Order: sequence, then structure tokens, then C-alpha cells
Amino acid sequence: MSPTRREFLGSLGGLATGYALAPALRAAEDSGKPLGLALCGLGNYSNGELSPALLETKNVKLVAVITGTREKGVKLAKLHGFDEANIYSYEQWDKVAANKAIDVVYVVTPPGIHAQNVVAAFGAGKHVICEKPMATSVADCDTMIAAGKKAGKRLAIGYRLHFDPYHQELVRLARTQEFGPFMKIKTANGFTLRRKSWRIEKKLAGGGALTDMGIYSIHACCMATDANPISVTAKELPKTQPELFTEVEQALEFRLEFASGAVADVWSGYDANRSEFYAEAAKGWFKGEKPVFSYRNLNISTSAKGKMDFGVFRQQQRHMDGVAAAFRDEKPVTCTGQLGRRDIVIIEGIYESIKTGKKVELKYA
Repeated sequence: MSPTRREFLGSLGGLATGYALAPALRAAEDSGKPLGLALCGLGNYSNGELSPALLETKNVKLVAVITGTREKGVKLAKLHGFDEANIYSYEQWDKVAANKAIDVVYVVTPPGIHAQNVVAAFGAGKHVICEKPMATSVADCDTMIAAGKKAGKRLAIGYRLHFDPYHQELVRLARTQEFGPFMKIKTANGFTLRRKSWRIEKKLAGGGALTDMGIYSIHACCMATDANPISVTAKELPKTQPELFTEVEQALEFRLEFASGAVADVWSGYDANRSEFYAEAAKGWFKGEKPVFSYRNLNISTSAKGKMDFGVFRQQQRHMDGVAAAFRDEKPVTCTGQLGRRDIVIIEGIYESIKTGKKVELKYA
């Protein structure tokens, strides 16, 4: 039996790697009509960001929810206009499977239970979007990827910044080498956390600030180098609230090294409000100042274009529309399960370096 959210709360490969396409998608998906999506987990992110974005999407619509709190589901049913019969508990995957209106399940539960919910969604015959981090171990990532292949369904990770034009410009610069290769990178991402949360429970979060906030910096470093790091050296920083951070790190620093010779120095923490990214090449730079990885109003500039402004939009709308269109039309998507796995390989390497005090070589196979 899958635990409810209430109970718990009380790449390999580069950015262009696509997931193996399912041999056939249902006729409804080939018609160009919006896919039906079920949100699995109705916490703050689902209610505050995904639900509003789903009111704007064209390629996907909310048709069901999976939750441990029926009242939350009723609110979304009224807002999005779907039948309250489509509100399911975490034990009702058989009913999810029987509901042909559901094409995709978006798993938005804590990372520690991503694997069981993703495997259950694949078992129900649905495509899956899984929020980041993909899982709390590489082994769980492998289980999730294997379940998708067995079901003939596709997996995407909630890397919304793949569909953000500011970060797409970083990817473009890395690939065209308009400034030359980015060789020196410095980045930080974190906020001040002063209260108990599932985010600092190792069983649910997998780690502390690294898995929640540092993963953005890791991903951006890989975007800037268009490569996976080959090694990492890391250290945990002293805790200013040791009584709160009893299971996970509060803050840490690490250095990623790439085969090209590029290096990235990264800070991640729950003891300061920081958001910055700087990538330097021989002929130019890409810079982000608070906010860099947030949902909106990003403050990003380049040496060639100055501060960029792409207007007002929801990253989540672009992400879900893009993934749904790829699923429906049998097109590649960049935010694959293999890419999610890649980031967990790096995260495991960071924790191993902290444990041993040594540089860790990263192996993705």
C-alpha cells in the first residue's frame, strides 16, 4: 500500500538525449487534442504553481488528482471542472488505470516516495512526469526507468528551466560557443530555513539543501558546459542550527570538474538567501543575479545582450505544454529520466566526497 502524503508530512547523456519513444500511443494522443493529466500529490507546488499553469496550458488539461486529502481534490475539481469521481487516494491505482481520460500522471510527492508512485503510475498504463529530484538514489532511478520501458510509456522530469528562454540562451551559448567554451563557473542557490519540514527529513528528501536547491546549480553547470562532470570534491559547512538539521546537511560547497578543463564552484544552503550564477568564457559571460532559478522575473544578462527580458509567462505552463506535446506527437524531450538519473549520480558523488574527504570520480553507466 502506498503511504499518503499526509502520513509522510505528519544522464547519463547530455541535454539533447531523448527517452526511447513508446512504440505506439493511443489514438486520442495522436489526434492533437490535449492530454489528460492527473496530479499525484497536492502540496504547495501543485496548488500554487501547477494548478494555475494548467489553466493556461493548451496541450494538457487537469482531469484528475491523487491525494491523501480529499478536500484538496474537491477544490481543484471545482476550479478545473472535472468530476469529483476523479479524486483518488494513493491506494486507488486500479481506478487510475481504468480512467481512460488520464494520459499522464505528474508525481509531485516528496522525493523519497517518487519511485513507488512513478512505478505505480506506469503500472496503471500512464506516461509520467516526475518532479525533481527524480529520486533519492540511483537505484530508484533505474527502477523507475525500467518500469517505464516495461510499460511502453515515457518519463519526463520536472526540469521546467529546459523550457525557460533565459536558460535556453545559456544552452545556445554553450553549444554555439559564441563566447568560446565556458571554463569558469560560480553559482549559489539557497534560502533560510528555520522550521521543521519534510525537506530536512532524510527519508523523504534524500538530503538537505543539495537535493532541494543545489540541484539547480548542478543542472545549470551542465547546461553551461554542455557536458557531464567527471569528478567532484565536496565539503559540508558548519551548521548554525544543529538542533534543526539533525538528519541532513544545512549547507555545503563543492567543485565540479569537466573533461574540457572547465571547473564549477558551487554553494548550496538553507542558511542564506542566495541565487547567483556566473559562467565565464574567453570572449564573454553569462550572469544571473537573484533570482536566477526562480519561477518568474529572472535577472539574467550576457556580455553581448545585457539584461534580457522575455516578458511575463509561467515556466510550468511551458514545461507541461512542451512535455505533453512531445508525448502526444512522439517527439523527443530533453528532460528525460536519464537526465534525472545523471543528476542523482552527481548528488551521490557529492555525498560520497563529503563522507570520505576525497575527490570522487563520477561514473554514469
